[in-house]
Amino acid sequence: MYARVSQLARHLSRPLPLYAHTSAAAGPRSSARGSIMPPSSAEERSRRMIHTAGCIIIGDEVLGGKTIDTNSAHFAKYCFLLGMQLKRVEVIGDDEAEIGEATRRMSENYDFVVTRQVHPEPLQSDRHCLSSNVPKASLRPNQGLMTVLGGHYADKIHSGGIGPTHDDITYESIAKAFGLPLKLHDEALKRMKSLSKPHPSQKNFSWDVPSPALDAKLRMVRLPIDESLDEKSQVLFVDESLWVPISVVNGNVHILPGIPRLFTQLLDGLKPSLLPRLENPEGKGVYRILFSTPMAESEVAGYLTQLAAEVEPKGVKVGSYPRWGRKRNTVTLVGKDKEFMESLVPQIEKGVDGIRVEREEDADESEDEDQVR
Repeated sequence: MYARVSQLARHLSRPLPLYAHTSAAAGPRSSARGSIMPPSSAEERSRRMIHTAGCIIIGDEVLGGKTIDTNSAHFAKYCFLLGMQLKRVEVIGDDEAEIGEATRRMSENYDFVVTRQVHPEPLQSDRHCLSSNVPKASLRPNQGLMTVLGGHYADKIHSGGIGPTHDDITYESIAKAFGLPLKLHDEALKRMKSLSKPHPSQKNFSWDVPSPALDAKLRMVRLPIDESLDEKSQVLFVDESLWVPISVVNGNVHILPGIPRLFTQLLDGLKPSLLPRLENPEGKGVYRILFSTPMAESEVAGYLTQLAAEVEPKGVKVGSYPRWGRKRNTVTLVGKDKEFMESLVPQIEKGVDGIRVEREEDADESEDEDQVR
């Protein structure tokens, strides 16, 4: 009997799984001081300042090692250059429940969220005709990504999973997660008709005649719509050369196509609307200074540990990176206080017996060197 009670006690003491925690759609949350905060509205989320970001990669192909993600790396650089902190990157499978749970949670926790789903083989008729100006060679396959940005995470971005086939489930999964209907968007359909062309194999395709091919195309313009909000704030056309919009859900979840060229192009188009919500409206919020040192990491570890403790109150981080096969390693400063960071340069150059560089390889002496770690 005692053994059974002990087993039950251990079971009840375990932390809740992620899906059991309060989500963005599940009511109030607690502040850092423990007081109850009212749930944020979608309208409030779409206007708040952006400080942090998160990224969700969606795709069985990624989890199975078939596809390599490049969008998350691009998004990380995008956040860095705009001064947003990318706090989390998650990889999940093509599962409606998991997509819904991750989207709600990240929408609650972060200011800006992006999501993309992998698609192993983009269809010529539907994917590289998203734009009339995108060359076929640039539309290579990629895995799924859902990126979430915010403070906690204010805005969230989904990428991929919005094509014409049965496994493109991002729109419907996110719509279901937030209790929203999927609505055929007239402007997106109008742009699709104008900018896309049927595949050569679809010689008899007609926009006016019902067919499986037409049904498949219409799936891509059925978007999650909250009818209590202005539709223009939920469907953003940020590039006139593309018919595909950025779908915005819950004020901060941004859904993008997963094709790398289009993902990049739409993020660039979104940038002007993000700048006024950044801590630095010019989008120059984070700086990185590089130092090249001939010293082994173990030799400078003590100095860098002390330096990191000294600069941490100023929001500056110190990094150390070995360069295998080279005689020189790299030390970095990353932060927002440019003037303070610049004042540290002479001290750090002396402390690591190195020099400031623009690129890691600038101080390399040759291509044929021994590793130093």
